[in-house]
Amino acid sequence: MIYLFAGDDTKNKISSYEKFIKSIPADTATFFINRNNFNEMELESLYSGSSLFSARNVTFFENIFEREETRDFVLKKLNLMGESPNSFIFLEGKLNKGILDAFKKVGPKRPQINIFILPKAKKEKFDNFLVANAFGAKDKLNLWIYFRQAIDKGVGMEELVGVLFWKIKDMILKKNFSKLKENELKNFASKLSYLLPEARKKGDDAEIAFEQFLLEAF
Repeated sequence: MIYLFAGDDTKNKISSYEKFIKSIPADTATFFINRNNFNEMELESLYSGSSLFSARNVTFFENIFEREETRDFVLKKLNLMGESPNSFIFLEGKLNKGILDAFKKVGPKRPQINIFILPKAKKEKFDNFLVANAFGAKDKLNLWIYFRQAIDKGVGMEELVGVLFWKIKDMILKKNFSKLKENELKNFASKLSYLLPEARKKGDDAEIAFEQFLLEAF
């Protein structure tokens, strides 16, 4: 079975998503896949068979459609996922009509599609790079201030984690170690890859988990 939670109304989307997670039996084998740890062979094994530890498993995808090659591969496998005895849960931002149509065409078990869209009047843009740049500058005060501003304007944790992960990778590639050492940056990147999935798996508040990461970084 396939479940999709998508849209730019982050607050209601995450609330519904976390409520769904709590309904999953505690002894179910769970797997978390995002754009940074995606593996084609691993995905094929998840929809084709059962786990060694459970008759059925649940796989969580977060922002998996942001990369074109990953998106194309996953969309081609939607029907196979739909036929699988295992469950696949997608957490995404706002998706275009082509992607939504691909989900709607899956059968014979129709995916459960949950779309959360903010009214235009409520949308207020925030420059997520303010958070990333403050982190790169090791500016703890402004890092926290910008983080709180982002939250107040409804920016999702996935967006903030994504831009921060990009910033760290960019600093490593450019060998920008004036404020943070290479091993520190690699450690931060590793923690960010699993921060939100692990928080939700434990039932922790994702916002609190990310804020704690920022406050304890330096």
